Amino acid sequence: MKKMLTGLVALGLILAGCSSTDDSSSSADLSSVKIGVIQYMQHDALDASYEGFKDTLVEAGVSEDNIDYQVAGGDQSNCTTIADKLVNDGNDLIYAIATPAAQAAQAATTEIPIVGAAITDYETAGLVESNDAPGGNVTGASDLTPVADQFDLMMELLPDTQSVAILYCGSEDNSIFQGNIAVEKAEELGLEYKVYTVSDTNDIDAVVNQIASDDHDVVYIPTDNLLATYMSSVEAITSQYQIPCIVGEEGMVSNGGLATYGISYYNCGVKAGEQALAILNGEATAAETPVEYLAAEDCTVVINLTIAEKCGITINQEDYPDATFVE
Repeated sequence: MKKMLTGLVALGLILAGCSSTDDSSSSADLSSVKIGVIQYMQHDALDASYEGFKDTLVEAGVSEDNIDYQVAGGDQSNCTTIADKLVNDGNDLIYAIATPAAQAAQAATTEIPIVGAAITDYETAGLVESNDAPGGNVTGASDLTPVADQFDLMMELLPDTQSVAILYCGSEDNSIFQGNIAVEKAEELGLEYKVYTVSDTNDIDAVVNQIASDDHDVVYIPTDNLLATYMSSVEAITSQYQIPCIVGEEGMVSNGGLATYGISYYNCGVKAGEQALAILNGEATAAETPVEYLAAEDCTVVINLTIAEKCGITINQEDYPDATFVE
């Protein structure tokens, strides 16, 4: 019996040693993982998508020093250059923030897994075979916002609205996708509408002035990278004519929109980070990881009181107890 107990203790020590070795090995593997990040441009929503992703990976044991964060400045050729660099550097995974960044990464490699965020519809953008079954080396988290609910909020805040200008960048797949939803909702509500598109920063002032000249009651702008970056330029014109903007996300409200019912881009980055960890840990592959969407609880009403005042709109804050108000 004594010999048997001695043997069991020895076996237990061996197994404990193996378990300890495996745990440290797993931790060491994760801490040595190299992540390349390509972000299309800098504005509040895309920055938040990066922060959510980074925080999720660092909390899990990835070294922040091993995260190579690159921003393309809104230039597609820069996206291509950065994507090639991230591939040549031998990163274990690429995190692509916004559609142009993901498309550049996809063109650069079919081997390294790519996880995206701040992308509305991966299938429409040609990044996956289908959103439910990507099939290649790309998956990620969608930033599809509740466009229909944003229109309902518009009618709640601005019940006399009869005519809406739908404004977005005509070269962004995400924006076109949301713009089509906006058109369908405007038709459903019986609103007059006109679609306006811009292609670069040089178009914004002229197009927004045209919207003002056409005498619309409100402007609707989806989650659009170009217009999110230059929202203050849009507001500088629309506020002169007391035309409020209902927009796609919180950062755009802070920079001149009247209101949104939108998702948290930080949480979008967190979801992408969780997908990335599953892939890095060998628990999943990009090909078999469905594109994920944020739930209703990730959406909040955000209202800019300063813009409301500029546009002569009275907001009763008690009517929106769960809203975030900015000035």
